[in-house]
Amino acid sequence: MAENQNLDTLKTPGAVFFIFGATGDLARRKLFPAIYSLYREGKLDEDFAVIGVARRPRTQEEFREDVYRSIQEFCRYSSEQDSEWHAFAQHFEYKSLDINNIDGFRELREQTEQLETKFNIPGNRLFYLALAPELFGSVSFNLMKGGMLDGEGWNRLVIEKPFGYDLESAAKLNEEIRKVFKEEEIYRIDHYLGKEMVQNIEVMRFANAFFEPLWNNKHIANIQITLGETVGVEERGGYYDHAGALRDMGQNHMLQLLTMIAMEPPSRLLAEDIRDEKVKVLRSLRPYASHEEVKNNVVRGQYTHGSAGGKDLPAYREEDKVNSESNTETYFAARVFVDNFRWAGVPFYIRTGKRLPVKTTEVVVEFKRMPTNVYLGQKHSLEPNLLVIRVNPMEGIYVKINAKKPGSESEIAPVAMDFCQSCIVGINSPEAYERLLHDAARGDSTYFTRWDEVASAWSFVDRIANAWRENQGELESYPAGSWGPKRADELLEEDGFHWWPVNGQLEDNVVWLKN
Repeated sequence: MAENQNLDTLKTPGAVFFIFGATGDLARRKLFPAIYSLYREGKLDEDFAVIGVARRPRTQEEFREDVYRSIQEFCRYSSEQDSEWHAFAQHFEYKSLDINNIDGFRELREQTEQLETKFNIPGNRLFYLALAPELFGSVSFNLMKGGMLDGEGWNRLVIEKPFGYDLESAAKLNEEIRKVFKEEEIYRIDHYLGKEMVQNIEVMRFANAFFEPLWNNKHIANIQITLGETVGVEERGGYYDHAGALRDMGQNHMLQLLTMIAMEPPSRLLAEDIRDEKVKVLRSLRPYASHEEVKNNVVRGQYTHGSAGGKDLPAYREEDKVNSESNTETYFAARVFVDNFRWAGVPFYIRTGKRLPVKTTEVVVEFKRMPTNVYLGQKHSLEPNLLVIRVNPMEGIYVKINAKKPGSESEIAPVAMDFCQSCIVGINSPEAYERLLHDAARGDSTYFTRWDEVASAWSFVDRIANAWRENQGELESYPAGSWGPKRADELLEEDGFHWWPVNGQLEDNVVWLKN
């Protein structure tokens, strides 16, 4: 029996979910737990089935045991090997498949039709490709040739990043997929768009009357977006050494956060209208006209030996499966401008890196300083007001204002008013993949990236990558466990700003007022 029954409008339509790459890390850590959480919350009824697809042989019992261990380790809901679990597990089957074998897809079709009959599923099919991007096209073609798209219901394709490695490869990949699936059937997933506080940016901006009049270049001095990781490349050295921070984080997560902050109010709160406004932001990004402009506005770094928490950390070039002479960046920072009426002249500073001191995703909106003439005679230093949106790991919002320090004559001190969402909902806040799987099955594409979004983002990023390719020597180093190259600090200092502490680490003299 599912818990926490929701309204029928929130239920996922009956469908067969195909997880290609079912023995991989993404399926184990994210997808299987997400499906179980949807089931436990009543968003997934009994008219569903999941077919895990991968090359390696697996019996149905072995596969279901894999799913059980996955949920035990990574799901926010616990499960026991009881009658409820066994009823849920019966919806899961496995298919060992060579994705180049058409006969295998025909066998998959027969297996699918049997499950659709067994669970009274109305022919809806969702294909999740947790595979390398170069396989997307061939799998799509073989789904069509094997009769997998001939069902009575809808077909939807969910694909993971990276969508290509540059604009040219992304366009080629898109052309291949579009020969099989329509644009409205393609769901390009960026899991950051499924995070609670990223989606809350839209609500916060457009549902509060006091934000919109201030959300422009007349009142905002700069915006800082930080996505920090404390880990190195771990087991992903082979992939990461060919991708780097720019492609792995900059082209997707960082620019998506920027669009959510900078977009205009949509005419309607519908998927296409919201995505239209995001595309307008990407098209308004000021392109770097020369390699010199890239050098002046973009920082490229790689971590060397360092330490954190009393533990020695290796250099990037010493990581497993990384070239010992690699020039791949593990850190990326940039000064970006959105050249439209609202944001003209406001710098957006974005940074992401591995082996940073704190794991965090945070947006800091720094407002322009108030005139100091009123308090100048009393030698007060007025700090700028800040609006800080914490996306990860703690979710919440805080606002820093100036107020009279309690007990003093007229001394002014910064005060932080803090709304901690994680403190309210705890660890049971829905995970990003839960929302996105749920949305894809319901046909809601709001928080998936459209092709013109992907193309515009690659167009901007490719200019940076091309400049780096021709200037391989311009790679800054930073100790593992630090906040990145010194040049990243200088980027803001040139404009009279500095990076604000993240993860709630404001200055010592701030007074906290928590919810």
